[in-house]
Amino acid sequence: MTATRLIRRSALKALAVGCAAPSVFRRHVQAAPSETVYHASFGAAGQALADLRALRRSKHLNVVAIADVDLARTNEARKLFPDAKIYQDWRELLDKEKNLTSVNVSTPDHMHAAITMRALRQGLHTYTQKPLTQTLYEARQLTRTAADKKLVTQMGIQIHSAAAHRVLPQIIQGGAIGKVRDVHSWSGKRWGDRNPRPDRTDPVPETLNWDHWIGVAAERPFIKGYYHPGEWRKRLDFGTGTFGDMGCHILDPVFGALSLTSPTSVLSIGGAPNGESWGLDSQVQYRFPGTAQTAETLTLHWYDGARRPPAEVQALLGDRKLSDQGSLYIGNDGVLYSPYGAGAPVLLPAERFKDFTLPKPGSQDHYLQFVEAVRGIGQTSAAFAYSGPLTEMVLLGCLATRFPEQVLEWDVVNLKVTNVAAANTFVRRRYRAGWEVEGL
Repeated sequence: MTATRLIRRSALKALAVGCAAPSVFRRHVQAAPSETVYHASFGAAGQALADLRALRRSKHLNVVAIADVDLARTNEARKLFPDAKIYQDWRELLDKEKNLTSVNVSTPDHMHAAITMRALRQGLHTYTQKPLTQTLYEARQLTRTAADKKLVTQMGIQIHSAAAHRVLPQIIQGGAIGKVRDVHSWSGKRWGDRNPRPDRTDPVPETLNWDHWIGVAAERPFIKGYYHPGEWRKRLDFGTGTFGDMGCHILDPVFGALSLTSPTSVLSIGGAPNGESWGLDSQVQYRFPGTAQTAETLTLHWYDGARRPPAEVQALLGDRKLSDQGSLYIGNDGVLYSPYGAGAPVLLPAERFKDFTLPKPGSQDHYLQFVEAVRGIGQTSAAFAYSGPLTEMVLLGCLATRFPEQVLEWDVVNLKVTNVAAANTFVRRRYRAGWEVEGL
């Protein structure tokens, strides 16, 4: 092993000690197994409502407060939780609700870090939707704070707990396809926009506090249908595009099964954003140092929108058609095809693996896992100690799309691109005056 790799591994080990921590600790505010978990939601509709419906499967969870900047989007939540207090300002909820145990943060991406940090600093166990944050610096800070506070955390990558996901580490770490040297992952989603921002200002709905919706981002006029409620993922200041949205799901098993740390470099081949929105049809290539499951180095290829792995890679599937989303792991002894959300993984070539029996780890409930961990029973599987570094990896790919055809050399310990100074502008964002949060 070279001196450079030894130094890097030592630095990563030191970083892990500072960031990682077990996801369950007994705390003075933590509920005993027989007690109720008093919970608040940031967000009331869309993914937030789905999260609330899933969390309420626990008989121990009591939703006592909900915050949403658009009161028109609280109607269904009011019906489901008639005793919950409704807020329009998330800061007011955290200031006034003194008996909370836990929260879920299910807002647009740009507000994840600010709300999550406030909750963590107040000693609240936190379930935050993916991507954990919008910037690398935010992800690092949340990971550290959760560890320092010894809180139960979980990122909302629900498929992480599904059987089709949980079987992947068992197959790969069991050595079925040998040392993995290349991975190709893709998503057909198209969270981007090549058009400029419309040159207009529309009336703000009476039910929406637009200033609070903008939150930590820079002020701008309201444009109906352009940001709220569903198009914000496309916008640079509010979402993370297709890569940030789906990368946290699809690259999760790649990151975990291969025991990856952090890439040494990343290269974007296409799909650059414009001044307002994320790009379309991205293609990004990472280089990782080797692990016990990989060759000396690992190359990870990402494609989204209309882009897909090259023909010679797709040919490894034989007569199978490439799914709309998924991954191909190419090892020295075979290929593992994992169609995202579309059934069990497939080992190829079929003749070689005709007698191979897939492990059957079964599924878990990602949400109940969080509630039970808050109650002191078991642990979460996507705690910030794991999902923070995963998010950093994904967000580095998003950052790279801003600098197409330039290899970005990455210093994970110092959160810094070492060879393209301009790229470091996007490692951390400056919050709008009046919206600063301690720790960020």
